[in-house]
Amino acid sequence: MSVFRYESFTTDANQGLLTCRYSLDGREFTERVTLPPGPRWETQAAQKAARLVFLLAGVSYYKTAAPPVIDLGDTPLTAREREFLRDFYRNGLAEFAYRNGLTLDGLELRATHDSGYAGALGTTRERRALVPFGGGIDSIVTVEQVRKQADVRLFVVSRPEDSYDAIEQPAAVAGLPITRASREFDPQLLRSADNGFLNGHVPVTGIISAIAVLAAVLDERDAVVMSNEWSASIPTLEFDGKPVNHQYSKSASFERAFRHVLAESPGYFPEYFSWLRDRTELWVGREFATLEKYHSTFRSCNKAFYSDRNRRLDHWCGQCDKCCFIDLILAPFLPREALARIFAVTGEPLADPALKEKFRALLGAGAKPFECVGEVTECRAAVLLAARRPDRAAGALLQDLAKEVASWPDAPTDADAERMLDPVGENFVPAGYR
Repeated sequence: MSVFRYESFTTDANQGLLTCRYSLDGREFTERVTLPPGPRWETQAAQKAARLVFLLAGVSYYKTAAPPVIDLGDTPLTAREREFLRDFYRNGLAEFAYRNGLTLDGLELRATHDSGYAGALGTTRERRALVPFGGGIDSIVTVEQVRKQADVRLFVVSRPEDSYDAIEQPAAVAGLPITRASREFDPQLLRSADNGFLNGHVPVTGIISAIAVLAAVLDERDAVVMSNEWSASIPTLEFDGKPVNHQYSKSASFERAFRHVLAESPGYFPEYFSWLRDRTELWVGREFATLEKYHSTFRSCNKAFYSDRNRRLDHWCGQCDKCCFIDLILAPFLPREALARIFAVTGEPLADPALKEKFRALLGAGAKPFECVGEVTECRAAVLLAARRPDRAAGALLQDLAKEVASWPDAPTDADAERMLDPVGENFVPAGYR
């Protein structure tokens, strides 16, 4: 039987290096994560945090063949960690399984039992936040709000000797110090097709979250503050009665489960929570619209983040689902001329009739894309609100979309749209940060 094995992890305080080793049917994989070096690497908390990175990063190598058994070897798991890791694989790889025609329902985790240790979160009194920063509207809004009440450092993860202008340019506007992590994949992953590996989406935000916790421990930060909003918890689709969520590791269920795992960790450990958990993308769009200093540098287009530098764009492509969604969610709050400047190179998506079906998919009239985009109702509210703007009266595509939405029996009312600008659901923001 094919088995994916967790072999070992090691740390080197002098190099600031975490090395994770895995294997699958005799094929060995090694991933390296680099953070600032220093003596805190040798603390119990740092070793525990490094172990969490080791546990979550394995998903990238497991999915090369997706065998029915995962063997943790000499790495014991508490009952809570076992449940968390199983859900991380099953739910975090639900899209991967759906697209590859697989099922992970019978996935078996083999591990010895660890009785665990009940530790304490947030043992520092000073508010010192580490904010993972991707250069999009969500993380920009989080940074600008959290910096009003805490000492903030940005956190950026990239491949060795690489960087993304779409992150670096808005980070420069923020003007805050940056903690950087380098994540070096096993080179075999870069030759997936040649090696006959399965391919597909992995819950990368969960892995970045674990690396951020390690970085926070090393810098004695009291919190890792994420920018995952309410709509990230809404499944992309349902298949065989089960949710398939492209954004699982940005969801409230992941956040809750990860917080419980961190609560078992010994000694100093940071809080982990999303600043935007109970906020809609519509609310985020309104808040971002006021942050004009970022409007010329932010870029959420997928093509700005291609790993192949030769294919990576230095402007919005104006065609992808992310470009369409960002244009839509900002349209109620920014003048048409402002969005025309943002999308100046290729033209604003809402001005392109050829993109009508992509917008209709965002509105629920087609299959929701496997992307980090908002929930259907808030997209519908955005269309209706934007279409009322005087400077949008001549926008044929937007007006057509608004008429279609308004004709639906479940079209959001003005009261519905207003409620979307209020907190929605639960959040995990600790008292010290509220």
